[in-house]
Amino acid sequence: MPDTHAMTRRMGLRTVFAATVVTPLLGTLPASAARPADLRLEVMTFNLRFASTTEPNSWTVRRPVMRELLRREAPTVLGTQEGLYQQLRDIDADLGPHYDWIGTGREGGSRDESVALFYDTRRLAPVEHDTFWLSDTPREIGSNTWGAAFPRIVTWVRFRDRRAGREFRVLNTHLDHASQYARERGASLIARRIAEFGSLPLVVTGDFNAAAHKNAAYDTLLAAGLVDTWDAAAERGPLYSTFHGYRPLVPDGDRIDWILTSPGAVTRRATINTFSRGGQFPSDHLPVQASLTL
Repeated sequence: MPDTHAMTRRMGLRTVFAATVVTPLLGTLPASAARPADLRLEVMTFNLRFASTTEPNSWTVRRPVMRELLRREAPTVLGTQEGLYQQLRDIDADLGPHYDWIGTGREGGSRDESVALFYDTRRLAPVEHDTFWLSDTPREIGSNTWGAAFPRIVTWVRFRDRRAGREFRVLNTHLDHASQYARERGASLIARRIAEFGSLPLVVTGDFNAAAHKNAAYDTLLAAGLVDTWDAAAERGPLYSTFHGYRPLVPDGDRIDWILTSPGAVTRRATINTFSRGGQFPSDHLPVQASLTL
């Protein structure tokens, strides 16, 4: 058996298949035997703000607040943006031994920012995963052909749900903050890749640097058939601008961080988490959460 921990943290372009990654589904409940609440997936998307040493919001200061938030919420799947390798290792340690993560840096290594996916190993087993670049050459590591400020990537994972006994995909990304053209091209490439995935249920997480309902990148992804969980939720919490920059929160502001799903998913609740401790926020973004049944 290969070292799956090493693979999930370091592999970029190579795809890992069920024979090498999936662990035995011992203790899995048949879907028919599980209660509806047991089949819900608690999904979070969170731009972590990279691990800066600059005060007053250094990673050293923010990490305990991040730890408390993540342990309280215990997401089944957590799509992160901007995480640096050691920062991701910190989060992995803080989440506890039943979490693991998959992702690589946007330059193809471990020193640059990632769009990593964390998952609860008690519930989910990765079957296959891959990374591609948002460019005209998506298989070329570090490629950037649309004028983005940085190379931008997508990490996706096909999971087997140990409890429900079926598979689904999660796709996580971070669109460019500077170039609207790059955002639009990136969204179009993601939409094309989604069309190639087939019929498995899909969850898309990310910081899109584009306001929901106000940007062509958002329109492109919804035109591809995706559903915005915030709009579809049976109930939702108060709306805030999801980027706050450590300034006072803005009620009824723009959502640039989204959780999207394929049609057929049921969103029980969607929230924007405003947790802070002693006035300290864990990041300059607010995490967005959705309780889903696929």
